[in-house]
Amino acid sequence: MSILGTLADGAFIALQGLLGAISAYTVGVSLFGIRHKKEEITHKPQKTFAILVAAHNEEEVVEPLIENLQMLDYPREMYDIFVICDNCTDNTAGVVRGAGAIALERFDDTKRGKGYAIEWALDRLWEMERQYDGIVMFDADNLTAKDFLLHMNEKLMNGYQVIQGYLDTKNPHDSWIACSYAMSYYYTNRMWQLARYNLGLANALGGTGICIETPLLKEMGWGAHSLTEDVEFTARCVERGIYPVWAHEAIVYDEKPNTMKASWKQRLRWMQGHFDCASRFFWPLLGKSIKQRNWAMLDASLYLFQPMRLLMMILSAVILYLQVVMPDWWAVTDIQALILPKQYWLAISLLLYGQMPLAMYLEKASLRSYLNLPLYFIFLLTWFPITVVAFFTKNNKTWSHTAHSRAIRLDELRN
Repeated sequence: MSILGTLADGAFIALQGLLGAISAYTVGVSLFGIRHKKEEITHKPQKTFAILVAAHNEEEVVEPLIENLQMLDYPREMYDIFVICDNCTDNTAGVVRGAGAIALERFDDTKRGKGYAIEWALDRLWEMERQYDGIVMFDADNLTAKDFLLHMNEKLMNGYQVIQGYLDTKNPHDSWIACSYAMSYYYTNRMWQLARYNLGLANALGGTGICIETPLLKEMGWGAHSLTEDVEFTARCVERGIYPVWAHEAIVYDEKPNTMKASWKQRLRWMQGHFDCASRFFWPLLGKSIKQRNWAMLDASLYLFQPMRLLMMILSAVILYLQVVMPDWWAVTDIQALILPKQYWLAISLLLYGQMPLAMYLEKASLRSYLNLPLYFIFLLTWFPITVVAFFTKNNKTWSHTAHSRAIRLDELRN
């Protein structure tokens, strides 16, 4: 065998080994999401909250959220609602004031994006006479369960500083795309987030339904300006030894895209931001986890590594395909004896993808969601080209807004 062939063998074996180990780890951790013990409310409302709603041209959807937030099962005098009207060219601010919330209007063409808008709004809050115990963040298209603040109060009273609520879907049956999003979140909420909470690992912030203790936020600053400000702030917290926690009963309903075009645009932004954050936080977190023998930091670094894992899966598939169609081009002998056996990958795949219907069952998904399983597989495949494009455009910092137009109210979700 040539030196080039030997090197290629070694690289491919290492690639297979790394993929196999991460896949087995992912399966192993996710099994801890099967168990869920409902957490009871034991503390009366004691914490005060500033609710921040990020909005850019959201006059069509923001009013139902404000109405929803005004009727939470929490003393009304203990929280205020602020809507960040960020570079709006419509009547978002007027709708916000008409609905009884406080409009914070921001106009800045040089610093565009949700992260900058949040940081600007926090600076305004710190200057106000009234100060709050916690900052809660939503997007303008959201709705939330009425007991959301009760759960955030409970977590803060129990000493937690950064909390992520349960992310549900507001429009799961609008299209097969929206349904695929909903199915993804069933899996993520149960087999990723709850599993890590049960193990005492750091949870990942999801961009909305977040609560952060005010003293911590003042101390470390927001400082998250990437296209995925939630991933960035999560990494900054874990670096400091502060692990976000999961609140499975604190439900937030988020509107999902209905078309492949809108979905592609949104997920491309997510992946671009994730690659950007990984380039800045992966190696420091990994090194720190090894030095301190810290499992939570190691797990958080693997979360940052997920886009690269997808790229490695694509590369591995391409290499295997080339070995079949161009065996003379690939100078490897007896390759099947050098990589993990097919039975291993079959078992891992069955366990990974079999967890989707399991998560749906545990989260009481509707029958219509199960009927979407064949189309969900197509949705999964679209992540691969999105990841490739995102890798080569990861330096893009231009925020792309996801348009929302359906003014769904909370009582409609129950019907």
